[in-house]
Amino acid sequence: MSQTPRLIDGPRLPPAKGPARQLIVLLHGYGADGNDLIELASHWRRELPGAAFVAPNAPSLIPGTPQGPGFGGRQWFGLNDYDPNMLRRDPHRAGGIYEALLAGAEQAAPVIEAFLEAELARHNLPAAKLGLVGFSQGTMMALHVGLRRAAAPGAILGYSGVLVGAAKLPEQAKLQTSGKPPVLLVHGSADDVVPMEALFDTLNGLGAADIPARWHLSLGVPHAIDPEGLRLGGHFLAQTL
Repeated sequence: MSQTPRLIDGPRLPPAKGPARQLIVLLHGYGADGNDLIELASHWRRELPGAAFVAPNAPSLIPGTPQGPGFGGRQWFGLNDYDPNMLRRDPHRAGGIYEALLAGAEQAAPVIEAFLEAELARHNLPAAKLGLVGFSQGTMMALHVGLRRAAAPGAILGYSGVLVGAAKLPEQAKLQTSGKPPVLLVHGSADDVVPMEALFDTLNGLGAADIPARWHLSLGVPHAIDPEGLRLGGHFLAQTL
């Protein structure tokens, strides 16, 4: 018997004007929580005045991390075997490492999928008005879930992340009956957590599944979102949604 996905929630920001005409779901990175990304909404509300924003907290706490107000400490899935230093030393092993993360992404996906369905129903919106935004591990989940939903989201925006499960994607993406969603990937060239090579690995994986993507490399930017990345992301969401 299938198990009901665990309910999640997080900070919200209502539309700046009128009822919601778009829904932007922000998926945070490893070790953070929804408060880390909900602030992006303030940068994008002018271009998206009809958008409702929500940043759900991942369901799992990272063992051994501080808890309480001001601490995130959450994860969509465990990253015990992830070693960015090894990726930089031996980039040829990256594909195997990203494939190894697939099991965690598959385990976390039903929780996010259930949340998306509930939020779209809450606002009475179709999937085409959904924008999935992720940072780092949140980008892994935005790509994993967004590219496999039967009803594709209207946009996927990924910061500083990577595609996991690229080998299975060509077949799984065929299940999307409403077409393939527009994708924008933004990555810092000085990222020391998810090396910039991950951007090109992701583009190759998307290309193999015949999924076109726009991309931007932020020169000198570490594992973070710079003002230009914010500007490009807001314009992309407004344009596609």
